[in-house]
Amino acid sequence: MSADMGTFRVEVEIENPARPGDRRMINSVLVDTGAELSWFPAELLDTLGIERYSRSRFRQANGNILERWVGVALVHVAGKRTGDDVVFGEPGDLVLLGARTLEGLNFRIDPVTRQFVDAGPAPAAVA
Repeated sequence: MSADMGTFRVEVEIENPARPGDRRMINSVLVDTGAELSWFPAELLDTLGIERYSRSRFRQANGNILERWVGVALVHVAGKRTGDDVVFGEPGDLVLLGARTLEGLNFRIDPVTRQFVDAGPAPAAVA
């Protein structure tokens, strides 16, 4: 079995919601449904003027605890867009597209084809 079974990479564009129209492309972003938030290089988020509004703690798979800044960005993937909290990644951190962003984009993952699939109608409460 391959170590990368079920993983794939995509192109992502990031945009500051306060400065629409100015986007930055990130190639080869790892799709990681095991990560709650998406992680992007802090330098890129800073060049877009994305505000760092809180520090959060994250537990890595090996048990280590990291603390990183979080801000809000518009994330564009495969022709769709969502707004989400994103992590300001530091040198050595992985660049990830996390589960919450995928949910906001209304994508699910086909593990066989390693592609995004429309997740269909979102659940809604009945009055």
